[in-house]
Amino acid sequence: MAPLTFQRARTEENKRRRATALVEAARSLAVESGVASVTLTAVAGRAGIHYSAVRRYFTSHKEVLLHLAAEGWVRWSGTVCEELGGLGPLSPPRVAETLANALVADPLFCDLLANLHLHLEHEVDPDRVVEIRRTIAAAAIALADAIERALPVLGRSGAFDMLIAAYSLAAAFWQIANPPERLSDVYAEEPEALPPEWNIDFASALTRTLTATCVGLSSESPQEGVK
Repeated sequence: MAPLTFQRARTEENKRRRATALVEAARSLAVESGVASVTLTAVAGRAGIHYSAVRRYFTSHKEVLLHLAAEGWVRWSGTVCEELGGLGPLSPPRVAETLANALVADPLFCDLLANLHLHLEHEVDPDRVVEIRRTIAAAAIALADAIERALPVLGRSGAFDMLIAAYSLAAAFWQIANPPERLSDVYAEEPEALPPEWNIDFASALTRTLTATCVGLSSESPQEGVK
């Protein structure tokens, strides 16, 4: 096989294409083997760009993953806003199910959520983090607005409580339900190492706990005209 050759991007259009190629390379690698296993060298190789040139486009591969996380926030927000919009007041279980279903449908986003605060921001230029955070914040505010409209009894703070609970539980449950393959094999051979109750189904566990959270937050006020 002929060795890979790398050519420097000379125009703004070529630079945009290289940046897009890096994002898509990171996306495919994260889907294949998990966010935690993505490395700078692997991203560069998949994109056909020398690893030393990546910093012309991103401060590190973690910045690329941050961009993917922001995309995930926008997708989640858009899906939930579309699902909840125009339906009028809804029941707490219906709101919780809508939040959960949109997360279950986006496994890469759930994996990214678990890594977002843990380490993805740590090696990225603060100005870049703030720029990406603006995108995430706008998506989160739109999502909270949709939750509050669908379940007015929550109020603004309750809507954000549901939002925080949803992404926090999704981040944790995704990792519990999807351990590394090498650990899954060990757990299968050593069942006492993992209590059966921890062997959760991601979708049902997330929906169940979000429903309980939403019902609890709504329990102090009467529900009228909900669907």
